[in-house]
Amino acid sequence: MWAATRIRPVLEGHVPDLIETPQPRHERDRWPERLAGRAIERIDTHGKNLFLQFEGDLVIYSHLRMTGSWRVFDAGRRWSRAQAWLVLEQGGRTVVQLGGPVLELMTAARVRTDPRLATLGPDVLADKFDRDSFVKRLRADDPTRGIGDAMLDQRVVAGLGTIWRAEGCWEAAIDPWRRVSEVSDDEAVAIVEGARPRMLESGHGGPMHAGLQIYKKVGRPCPRCGTPIRARGQGDANRTTYWCPGCQH
Repeated sequence: MWAATRIRPVLEGHVPDLIETPQPRHERDRWPERLAGRAIERIDTHGKNLFLQFEGDLVIYSHLRMTGSWRVFDAGRRWSRAQAWLVLEQGGRTVVQLGGPVLELMTAARVRTDPRLATLGPDVLADKFDRDSFVKRLRADDPTRGIGDAMLDQRVVAGLGTIWRAEGCWEAAIDPWRRVSEVSDDEAVAIVEGARPRMLESGHGGPMHAGLQIYKKVGRPCPRCGTPIRARGQGDANRTTYWCPGCQH
């Protein structure tokens, strides 16, 4: 969301003055020719996925994973092309997607049917979170799975990452190792709603790490009960989660 917030004022509603694809894997795709003269009608997000919607039902789809970024450079500011996958110039400013790793040009119809996107859960940062869809997807998941692991599954809820999974579980006072079957619908929604306000703030104002309650604070006292914060890997991906064993029940 933060990437979209940054690039919308530069690109949305405009025909780019220049489009380049420096990454060798795209050199034969002819994106500059295919997109020439087309305005970017809107820039949308769903979870961690970003979409640049061009006139004529063409869409640039981006997912940054853990290595990519979108940057905006003012005229005259130097930047390195070494990691640039996409360059869009407009009105003297340059928008660059650096480091990939997912960058594709699709038709709008393909975006709607692509299995990677069609199976995404409700967007955690939508104006109104779709509670019913989230609960339905959660209940269709493995009931023996830890709730903290389930909250990172993009098919259950799109956009929640390791930082906000930990913070949301803490806000809701729920142990991330509790089985999905042992968590009520209201408790599961409380995890999302516990993370959403600060996620939205971060999405509109920039990455926010100040004010985190437990993330990467192993051994420090819990702000709520004073018990030392703990951490260990969870799920098949063994992604580290943080929790308070004193007040997350």
